[in-house]
Amino acid sequence: MDERVLKIITILLGAVTVIACVSLYFFPGLYERETLMAQEDNGGGYTASVSAKPSQVVQKENYEDAQLNIEIPRGVRKNDVRIEKDDMQKTIYVRFPHGVLDYFGNYTIRGSSDHIEEISYYMENNEGVIALKLDSVYEPLSLYRQESLYLSFLDPHEVYDKVVVLDAGHGGHAPGAVRLGIAEKDIDLAILLEVQKLLADCPENIGVYCTRTEDTNPTLEQRVGLANQTKADLFISIHNNSDGSGSFTETSGTQVMYSESDQSKLSGKKLAQICLVQVSKHFETENRGLLKGDKIYIIRESHVPTALIEVGFMTNYEELEKLNSSKYQKKAAEGIYEAVMEAFKEGY
Repeated sequence: MDERVLKIITILLGAVTVIACVSLYFFPGLYERETLMAQEDNGGGYTASVSAKPSQVVQKENYEDAQLNIEIPRGVRKNDVRIEKDDMQKTIYVRFPHGVLDYFGNYTIRGSSDHIEEISYYMENNEGVIALKLDSVYEPLSLYRQESLYLSFLDPHEVYDKVVVLDAGHGGHAPGAVRLGIAEKDIDLAILLEVQKLLADCPENIGVYCTRTEDTNPTLEQRVGLANQTKADLFISIHNNSDGSGSFTETSGTQVMYSESDQSKLSGKKLAQICLVQVSKHFETENRGLLKGDKIYIIRESHVPTALIEVGFMTNYEELEKLNSSKYQKKAAEGIYEAVMEAFKEGY
């Protein structure tokens, strides 16, 4: 090939490279944002999403004392904006009707990106959704003013005097023990929901976080992680027992597991003892004592006082009937509630 032609091609390629680099410098979103193609869903909305690093989206300006000033699309009333949170996923969602396809291109988010790992926007059933993935579990504090949402993220202990994490064992495709068609996961969850109600209705300022409130199965890491990230004052896991043979036997009663490596004054063992006494009394069952539990992952990895309660034996006909009864599920919940209240009186 002619040497002059080769020089011209080389010069042209160099110019194209320079233009591309300059474009990427001024438009970082072209290579750092991940854009998914819009698709229709069953609700007639879109599943389009754009996610970006917080530093790309949040403009460094301070507004009031709030961490973020999120501009609400024009025509959306503040009463139509919903804030939801998923503590297990450490994500806060801002939802508003009649969302726009390109939120980041038309509206701004100003403030500080502290504690935010990722910001995403997508359409879901004709709603616009801003998803804020955080580095830990926080409580959202919101204020609306002049078509903007002012949002801050507070440590749970800034909002509540005490924090309790409740864990219902198993869930989803992990049913736990199953006897006579009754799954342990369902009993565990039913008792947890009753405890949650009792704590929500009590006059004390207690924050209650649950590893699950539906038929899901969080990982063990997620379960104990919720207790550690919230720096819970108490972590209580609800389970039910079975005889080692798997057969129905006369064995019945309540047992509670604790961490033998926790030697603190307000230890998991002391909490377990309180739970054992209260649950066996309210559930009207035999007190079968405490069990060392450091072999159990969520007990071993917990940084907070932990009690794993085996409410009753599913391999005992009479106790299984009680465990499957809403009346006795409420009694077990009352025992756990009284244990929580007593523990706080003890200084936990």
